[in-house]
Amino acid sequence: MKKSKAPSSRRAEIQHLHQCYALGQTTLPACALLRFLHKEQMELAANEETAESLIDRYEIEETARENRSMTFEGFLRYMESKDCCVFDQAHASVYQDMDQPLSSYFISSSHNTYLTGDQLVGKSHLDAYVCALRKGCRCLEIDCWDGPDMEPVVYHGYTLTTKILFKDVITTVAQHAFEVSAYPVILSLENHCSQEQQEVMAHYLASVLGDKLLRTPLTHPTSGDLPNPNDLKYKILIKNKKLKPKTEAEESVDEGEDDEEEDDEEEEDQQPKAKFWSPRKAGSKMKKEKKKVAVAEALSNLVVYTKSVKFISFAHSMDNQHVYENTSMAEKKARKLAKASGADFVLHNQRFLSRIYPAGSRTSSSNYNPQEFWNVGSQLVALNFQSLGFPMDLNDGRFQDNGGCGYVLKPAVLRSGQRSFDPTCSQHGLRPTHLLLKVISGSNLPVPRSGKALDPFVRVELQGIPSDSCRKNTHTVKNNSLSPHWDADMNFTIGVPELCLIRFCARDQTGLLSSEFVGQYTLPFTSLKRGYRWVPLRSREGCSLDPASLFVFVWYS
Repeated sequence: MKKSKAPSSRRAEIQHLHQCYALGQTTLPACALLRFLHKEQMELAANEETAESLIDRYEIEETARENRSMTFEGFLRYMESKDCCVFDQAHASVYQDMDQPLSSYFISSSHNTYLTGDQLVGKSHLDAYVCALRKGCRCLEIDCWDGPDMEPVVYHGYTLTTKILFKDVITTVAQHAFEVSAYPVILSLENHCSQEQQEVMAHYLASVLGDKLLRTPLTHPTSGDLPNPNDLKYKILIKNKKLKPKTEAEESVDEGEDDEEEDDEEEEDQQPKAKFWSPRKAGSKMKKEKKKVAVAEALSNLVVYTKSVKFISFAHSMDNQHVYENTSMAEKKARKLAKASGADFVLHNQRFLSRIYPAGSRTSSSNYNPQEFWNVGSQLVALNFQSLGFPMDLNDGRFQDNGGCGYVLKPAVLRSGQRSFDPTCSQHGLRPTHLLLKVISGSNLPVPRSGKALDPFVRVELQGIPSDSCRKNTHTVKNNSLSPHWDADMNFTIGVPELCLIRFCARDQTGLLSSEFVGQYTLPFTSLKRGYRWVPLRSREGCSLDPASLFVFVWYS
């Protein structure tokens, strides 16, 4: 990627490196470039051929190319290319094992996918589904309600959010499902429809999705386990309640998030002694019972590996839950379980899919920190994709790994049944990793509309298990947006690096204790390249701010 001319501070840094390795000569011979790759960039697999291919790619002066050497300009072009990005380019395509059961992956998941604004008066729009799918989202939520003329509608029930047709949502999903990823899409239905309109839904799912819809179990060799992402390429799965076999009681449909959330509040906010009969409670329960409707058989038949069941306890799941059954719970309940029984939660998620969703009280569609639920291995950590900021930065960082395909293999500590892992415990018996980050300089930082130069500093944040999460700031450079220079060393000790995300955030110091966001970049620790690297900055919306970037040195062992 060719970038605009670097400001003097970065040029000076790179010039210094070029001179160090050129040993007084004006150009850098291939053997000296190779020494730089080994010693500074830790590209240990590089050989003379690697160095020569870099010269061919980045050196434009013919004499230097013929002599298999690199001028400073060629070296600068190389140092500002994708080859020197802080994000490992080998991770920009699918490189992980995609033959593990679905429960072994973090899966990019959206909550209230239809909304473009808040949960009370926000607009519902088909574009929200397109945007989520183009961001690599693989689990979409559809809130379904009875609509006029036997046409089910999608909106946030009992609110003033606008309505869109269910059939239009399914048509949009069919068109865009596999634009950026071949891996399976899960449609999480929050189903409030009558049996008649559920049958209409089933008809649209079958007729519009056609061959893309998974309708029968795969003949799968590893029996007992869920199928893997490779098995389910180009398939769409329906997540909904399913009828029990005729011998058992029928399952009601309308037990969506809203009901579960009320149950959670009851469980958490009251002591057992307060759970006695109360006329008010009885009335609300009766109302609830009245509105429950059985799942229509046509819709039930479309649910294969993602049958929604209510979470009771980890012990109950271990004894009764099937691998093709999954649970959803609100963040408050999930947080309580993660704190009280982290190791049990990890074990549960080794076998079953669990979906976590934001609390109903988040009427502005704000998000929780997804890291706390990835730490226990929850696969479907659902966020409001329309709400920008720190949680979505983490989500984007997590899922730019593995080619942005929406499926990231969980670290071994969350997958292996050999040892018990509890993220809330800081002693894991694992050798900690030491990370040195030198934040050297910045370049072309975007200035506010006022045109006033920034007083920039850089905040580096680590998000992982609680004992690994921390942040450090550089000092502030006054009045310099073009080429601020910090040269700040930061040392971190990381217990579980495979779970860790690193977020670089450039900020503008606006007062003694106040600062404003300028740009950020988040990536998994496991995708971090060692050596002298540039960090591409992104806007709050997640768009590239090129040529704005940071220049850093990374070392870990």
